[in-house]
Amino acid sequence: MSAVLITGSVFLICWLLFVYSFNRDRSRYRNCNLLFIALVALIPFLLNLAGPYSKQVAVWIMNLVMIGLLVTPFFLIHNGIVMIRKEGHSLPHLLSLVLGIVILIGEISFVSLIIGISTNFSREATQKFLHSFPFIAGSFLSITIIYGSMTFLIFMIYTLFLQIIPRKKDFDYVIIHGAGLLHGEELTRLLKDRVDKAIEVYRRDPTPPILIPSGGKGEDENCSEAEAMKRYLMEQGIPEKDIIPEDRSSTTLENLQYSKQIIESREGRKYTALVTSNYHVYRALRYAKQVGLKCTGIGSPVAFYYWPSALIREFIAIHAEKKHAFLFLTGWITVLVLFYTVILGN
Repeated sequence: MSAVLITGSVFLICWLLFVYSFNRDRSRYRNCNLLFIALVALIPFLLNLAGPYSKQVAVWIMNLVMIGLLVTPFFLIHNGIVMIRKEGHSLPHLLSLVLGIVILIGEISFVSLIIGISTNFSREATQKFLHSFPFIAGSFLSITIIYGSMTFLIFMIYTLFLQIIPRKKDFDYVIIHGAGLLHGEELTRLLKDRVDKAIEVYRRDPTPPILIPSGGKGEDENCSEAEAMKRYLMEQGIPEKDIIPEDRSSTTLENLQYSKQIIESREGRKYTALVTSNYHVYRALRYAKQVGLKCTGIGSPVAFYYWPSALIREFIAIHAEKKHAFLFLTGWITVLVLFYTVILGN
């Protein structure tokens, strides 16, 4: 059996496993890993498919990876500075900057270790260096940062994938997630983008759905988010009969719980979409699963400078759940144990 056929078969199997899992439940975290594995499986297939040009393809892939690794921390640091200038100095706005600095420290640490190993020419000197405190501490730092960065990258790839896959256009209900009001009654830019996306879905639908603007009234707000969204929808020409506000919720989970009650109280088909900011779609789908609401997630665009920090917040929120915190820590410890077993055992 040829190498092309073998690697092609592995690639196909990986993609079939991902597609099967994805179609069963888009909110499962395992989809992140399955998609990443499927993408990685594409590399050996392409190399074998390239035949005599495989070395050139391998060099191109390596160069792209190296450029990506070098550019990423500087991009995040620059993005973090822009975020702070535009949005202020609150902790959530510092996430991109902090992550960029951490990744840069990890890359510097990793390069230092490589230099340290390469400058010890004898086997005895190399073994002594591998058992030294600088190597153990430096490798611990490097592996921890690399593991965390890779986990975030896998999560990011899947959230992006959720935005580009084709979806049906025939919905019966569209839930619009609230996002706070400006001056107590005006839509913020973030919320306006969500409502505009819902209007786009509404107008493209062959049988216009019922729009459910969802969000209660905060202590510093003059009206509920649902009421503010309803006013904006009507200003944009959406008939009042096609709008059912949900004005009791104060969290994303409650948005979905109370919106589901509205949907279930009505007769007819109930094919549902939820509209939220693109970085928030995956977590919203997870909440939808918790309340037993079957739906399609649709993301509205956000300012590019805002997206990295927002996605980092989503990543932290997902991994703050007990199950995923346990899996994350288990994976991290396993990688450390395997690394030191191989290195220190030789």
